Amino acid sequence: MSKKHRRHAKHGPGEKSPEAPARAAHPLDPWLIGLAAAGIVLTGYLALVAWFGKTPAFCGPDSDCDLVQQSRWATLLGMPIAFWGLATYALLARLAWRLRTRPSAWRMALAVAAVGAGVSWYLTAISLFVIEATCAWCLASFGISNALLVLLLVRRPAHMPEHAWAKALPAPAGAAFVAVLALGVYFSGFFNPASGPEKPYLKGLAVHLKESGARFYGAYWCPTCQKQKDLFEASVERLPYVECTPNGRRGVRNFDCVANQVESYPTWVIGGQRYTGVMSVAQLAALSGYPPPRSP
Repeated sequence: MSKKHRRHAKHGPGEKSPEAPARAAHPLDPWLIGLAAAGIVLTGYLALVAWFGKTPAFCGPDSDCDLVQQSRWATLLGMPIAFWGLATYALLARLAWRLRTRPSAWRMALAVAAVGAGVSWYLTAISLFVIEATCAWCLASFGISNALLVLLLVRRPAHMPEHAWAKALPAPAGAAFVAVLALGVYFSGFFNPASGPEKPYLKGLAVHLKESGARFYGAYWCPTCQKQKDLFEASVERLPYVECTPNGRRGVRNFDCVANQVESYPTWVIGGQRYTGVMSVAQLAALSGYPPPRSP
């Protein structure tokens, strides 16, 4: 038996020969890593600011940026939306690093990038068409997430049959669609207490406020107005609410709001007296002469 045959005979079926070449490492893609790192820094900063109850730099009170950052779309499952962006960028950075030795990780990276870009498109549309305000920080993340998606599409390992477009695109596109659909359902208020049965006390107080002539002036895009409404849960529709911006944030204001010189939201008028800011249920009961809520 020759030396070559003896060397191969020492290894059983399925075992690698010591002469088998090591898996070749591909060069690290600096653009993928760089963009993912930029996303980590940006969303990490926004998440920290939100956790400490601060506002980001260049976001003054009542500015467009502040409205976006304080809106109900800025929190998901009790966490700042920036935290979920941070997790997405961190996972993309990990997958970009893994691409050096495992080109098969491209499909997973593409799926994560597609979900991140899809969510970013959804939140940007909400910002533009619902809140009617823009945030430079959010637009920066929008640009990064979409750049990562485009870059991964360009970097497709064309030499691998399993990465052919027909096989590679359906899963990421489907994942992005499901993620955006889930966000839409979540933010629609379907799982919000406002969609549940009414609590007798909140229902009674809301009816009393309306019958006593009280008025609650607010705007649909106002974050604090939403917090005020949330206090009444399923009885929110019974409140004596007056929408001051029915024609959009920059449109013609409601005449009632103009006549009563309402300049900030929310504004309550109870018994001829004006109160601004979010009022607790107990405060509204006391000011309107309604029995206080019972202690639990």
